[in-house]
Amino acid sequence: MKVRVDSERCQGHTLCAMIAPKAFQLSEIDGHSTPVSEDVPADQEDAVREAVHSCPEQAISIY
Repeated sequence: MKVRVDSERCQGHTLCAMIAPKAFQLSEIDGHSTPVSEDVPADQEDAVREAVHSCPEQAISIY
């Protein structure tokens, strides 16, 4: 599973980093969630899916 955050859509929320802290981190510059790595570890896939479905801006995509 690969994940990407659309920084133009991300409104600086911390939701991704709260739901899937091993997969996302907060940028120190703008507070946006960014993937820790493009490839999500298998044990984090469920948390990432939850973050995707919970994102109000639909800023996260899985491919």
